[in-house]
Amino acid sequence: MNQTDFLNVVMPFKDKLYRLAKRLLVSTEEAEDATQEILLKLWSKNKAMEGYNNVEAFAMTMTKNFCLDRLKSKQAGNLTLVHSNYGDGNSSLQQQVEAKDSIGWVEKIMEELPEQQKMVLQLRDVEEYDFDEIGALLDMKPTAIRVALSRARKTVREKLMQKHSYGIG
Repeated sequence: MNQTDFLNVVMPFKDKLYRLAKRLLVSTEEAEDATQEILLKLWSKNKAMEGYNNVEAFAMTMTKNFCLDRLKSKQAGNLTLVHSNYGDGNSSLQQQVEAKDSIGWVEKIMEELPEQQKMVLQLRDVEEYDFDEIGALLDMKPTAIRVALSRARKTVREKLMQKHSYGIG
């Protein structure tokens, strides 16, 4: 695989790799470093990539494993799990502030979720992967994915209702 082919295959999902790394690592710098490391590893495997059925799934799995290893390392004492979201430039300042506040609460709630639920919620609701892709990435059966997703959503919903008294009054 030459450089042009590699760029045509990898660049369309480079941002997804970054967002997953950002979800798992606290800082933008750490996520950027992780993304660069994964891209370098992919380039070093460019000859073997032609044999892969789904390069994107392979890269996402590499990113997940790299970030989790990074979190487990001794250098990771100051890293925590966070969620990043991107605002719409067309909304008013008040809407942006309210959206940022809501995202902040969801981030805090997601931090408290078990690791598996957090990953399934991130991949399904943020990255918009389908159940088969999530199953391949996390090595889970579709039923287990649905259960984890349902529990994660229920926890987020209940904690938001407690915090903001949603649906009451």
